[in-house]
Amino acid sequence: MTDTTQTPIGIKAPAPGKYRWLIMWLLFAAMVINYVDRQMIGVLKPTLSTEFGWSETDYANIVFWFQASYAVAYAIWGRIMDRIGARFGLGIAFAIWQIGHILHGGARDLTHFIMARMLLGVGEAGGFPGGIKAVTEWFPKKERALATGLFNAGTNIGAIVTPLIVPALVLSVGWQMTFVITGLLGLIWLPIWLLVYRKPRDQKRLSAAELAYIEQDAPDPVEKIGWLKLLTVKETWAYALGKFLIDPVWWMFLFWLPDFLGKRYGLDLKTFGPPLIAIYLLSDVGSVGGGWLSSRMMHMGISLNTARKLTMLICALLALPVMFASFASNVWIAVLIIGVATAAHQGFSANLYALPGDVFPRSAVGSVVGIGGMLGGIGGMVFSKYIGQVLEDLGTYTPIFVVAGSAYLVALLVVHLLVPKYAPAKV
Repeated sequence: MTDTTQTPIGIKAPAPGKYRWLIMWLLFAAMVINYVDRQMIGVLKPTLSTEFGWSETDYANIVFWFQASYAVAYAIWGRIMDRIGARFGLGIAFAIWQIGHILHGGARDLTHFIMARMLLGVGEAGGFPGGIKAVTEWFPKKERALATGLFNAGTNIGAIVTPLIVPALVLSVGWQMTFVITGLLGLIWLPIWLLVYRKPRDQKRLSAAELAYIEQDAPDPVEKIGWLKLLTVKETWAYALGKFLIDPVWWMFLFWLPDFLGKRYGLDLKTFGPPLIAIYLLSDVGSVGGGWLSSRMMHMGISLNTARKLTMLICALLALPVMFASFASNVWIAVLIIGVATAAHQGFSANLYALPGDVFPRSAVGSVVGIGGMLGGIGGMVFSKYIGQVLEDLGTYTPIFVVAGSAYLVALLVVHLLVPKYAPAKV
């Protein structure tokens, strides 16, 4: 296919088209559904803890086993995405996590919830490897952080939608049917994805100009790269250790914020909706803003290395005040502090997610994302146990927020030490 971006002097190149953004919006919708399914257990924690008599450790164990299955499956899904592609890989993962979500409605004890959460974790682990793989296939490097930030913003919308719809559904049909109804509604996405998604060169609706725009970067090597080889590359560990450090913080916000607001400010199922919505609206600003900022810097001529790391530094500094969140005397002051921190997380994360696509060939991106997600899940498992123990022993979130606030600067330091020049990985 002719590269229409090369035109004689004085003749304007055709506009590249916008079909790739349809792919991004489908990924956005998948993340909305993903986080409705994931966050429901956090929103329902007070209700389910009362009904089933869960201790803090019991709830921490539910989160732990979700993260354990998520961690193991994440690495596997990364490899699957590289082998069969994002279309069927993400489609299969989506079907598995929706089934796991629906099965929560039949849970009758702690063991049942753990089993349902583990199946949910297996499926949801394919979400980001599939999403990042699709972004790598459909966007040039200079747009990947923005596209990732935009589809990642769906996680915040899901976190907003959950406290809006779940309390009303629970009060009208009960928590069991709430899991079933939300799961069945979510399944509408699957046939749309399978009908719409193709690789760019296989998509007949894509213009020649947009295909040339997508493929503007230097071509990747076509050979497959094995896991063992990737594990010997420092760029893999820069991404994976970054995920190990920051993913547990986001999961803490997701699974424990309703509990924190309830214990610290007396909110309940009917009243913690507005604070959670405000927090995740701020998160959306960070997700889109973080991706936009580094992309904007690159459009201005700033190097990829500087654009990514400077954006992550700004986000890391904005996360620091969350260390003092539990001292806020007013719930809305706490919401502002936590909301800025969640926005910082999403901005940092959008740029960290772009790292595999920035420095690895497309054929290895899914595997690297999978390895990083596995490390992130392991970090989440450790942090969940820590949270449960702190709450059981001390009954305060202060040590938890101190760890959360400092994680991003440490993660950036690790990334910089391992990838000082942000050059292509030697694989």
